[in-house]
Parts: sequence; structure tokens; C-alpha cells
Amino acid sequence: MASTTDTKNYKFNHSMLRVKDPKESVKFYSFLGMSLLKKLEFPDAKFDLYFLGFDSPKAVSAGNNLWDREGLIELTHNYGTENDPEYKINNGNVEPHRGFGHTCVSVDNLQAACARLEEAGYKFQKKLTDGRMRHIAFVLDPDGYWVELIGQKPVEETEGVTTTDLETYRMNHTMLRVKDAEKSLAFYRDLLGMTLFRTHEAPAAAFNLYFLGYPGASAAPGAGVGPPAEREGLLELTWNYGTEKDEAFSYHNGNAEPQGFGHICVSVDNLEAACARLEGLNVAWKKRLTDGRMKNVAFVLDPDGYWVELVQNERFTGKANF
Repeated sequence: MASTTDTKNYKFNHSMLRVKDPKESVKFYSFLGMSLLKKLEFPDAKFDLYFLGFDSPKAVSAGNNLWDREGLIELTHNYGTENDPEYKINNGNVEPHRGFGHTCVSVDNLQAACARLEEAGYKFQKKLTDGRMRHIAFVLDPDGYWVELIGQKPVEETEGVTTTDLETYRMNHTMLRVKDAEKSLAFYRDLLGMTLFRTHEAPAAAFNLYFLGYPGASAAPGAGVGPPAEREGLLELTWNYGTEKDEAFSYHNGNAEPQGFGHICVSVDNLEAACARLEGLNVAWKKRLTDGRMKNVAFVLDPDGYWVELVQNERFTGKANF
């Protein structure tokens, strides 16, 4: 393996969420069409990790090794929380602990997908018919995390169609609120090598949305990289105007109490070289490779203090990380 690193090989691998009861959470995401790809157990440390993603023959990353994918969800279960009546997750959307906003799944038929979830008894933060925005919905997972649902086609084209094909679903994006858009864009573009695919400006509502991701292997023909809604593994940054001017303003990173969202993860071609490159760019570290017992993961901090995990893509080494 070469001793260099190229951000063109990087992938936005997963988003980590802490959960109270893994059985209920896995059931929910499986109902959304995801497969449990791997479970990592750490009984000595009293936690388990569940990695879920879309893995049908129609999925973008179908059949790839765990770290050679984009758009995964990592569920972290700390033993005993399922039996603790006082334990509650911070979903990132309640003051004063806002920060992480939601994950998003794009679907072939938005109306039918929403009807299926509603019939199964899952609650919604926002139904299609709520408010003025009739082209998005938010379903709640068992811990109250928001999962946005968007259509891969305009809702007008799927009106009256009652079927939905789970094999066409994509884990489209993860949304984080950021204080200073320019600082965050510089971090994700210049340091982590992401591309800014789309900007949505909403001056009347005083916010902008920025969608970033890695072109990489998913740019291959037929890999579902047409319109943004057909992609997987995007990062949405939400900037509310004026926050950058308030020195006292900050977002909750999900890892301070009360906890919830944990981190996003980027898989790289050469972990040691990637970390050395970032060291040279003076990033802020939460955990270097040499820190602690786990020598195969590192964590850098983005401008808002969100944790970004770095892990080796096994395709470049031919050996397992865990």
C-alpha cells in the first residue's frame, strides 16, 4: 500500500447515533429497507455497534466491504439503557441542545413510503400534509431522531401510485447545523476533500443549506448519482443567518450531556497517511491514532466541535479493521 493519501478515494461512510433499545431501533431501520451489515460487540467496554445500510442489488454500495460504502447508520448501544426508565436520547432538535438535525432517506414514491410507515404505527414529526412544504416528511425513529423522507421524483409524478420499492431507497444525507458556514465549508472541502454539490439559499427564512459529498467511485455510470436525491452519503450543513456573529453562540455536538448523535465517519485509503496530512493542516484532534487502546481509528473536530471519525477502507489493505 502506498504511503500517500488521496481524498478522491475517501467516502462518507456512516453517521453514528446512540440508541436506548437496539432491538427496536434495528427493527425500525430494517423496516425502512436497511440491512444489518455487521454487529461489533465490545462486552468488556459494555457496548455494541450495529451497522445498517441499503444492500439490495439496486443499492449503490451493494456487496462492498463495510468501510467501502457510503450512507451507513451506526447504532451504538450502551448496555443497560434499554432497562433504564430515566434514560433518554437527545435528538439534537430541542433547545438548548440543538446541533445534529436528521438523517434523510430518499424514496421512489414519497406518498406510498409515508403511508406504509404510518400504517406500521410509526410517528411523524411532520407529515406530507403538514405546513407549506408538501414534498418532504419527517418520521421519528424509536428514540425520537428525525428521519427526513424525500422523493427521488417530484410528488406530482407519484400521485395516486400506492406501491413503493424498498430496494430503490438511498440513505441520502445527514444534516448538521453549523455556526459559521464559511469555516465549515472550508473544513469539509479543503481539509476533508468533499465537493460542494448544491447550495440552497432561503433568505426569506434566513438560512442556507449546503450539500457536500465525495464524487469518487459512486460517480461511475449507473451508480445512482444523477439528481441529488438519487445519491447516497451526502452531508447537509444548515446555517442560520447571524449565528457566526454571536461569540457566545454554540451548537451541541451530541457527545456532551445529554448525549445522542455521536459522529460522522470518513473512510480513507491510507489511515496513517490521512492522519499525517491532517496533522500538517493543523486540525483539532479529539483522538489521534496513537491515543488510547484503539489504534485503528482517529477523530478530528470540525469547527463546531462535531466529531469526525477516520477509519481505514479495507479495500486498500485487504485486511479486516476489527
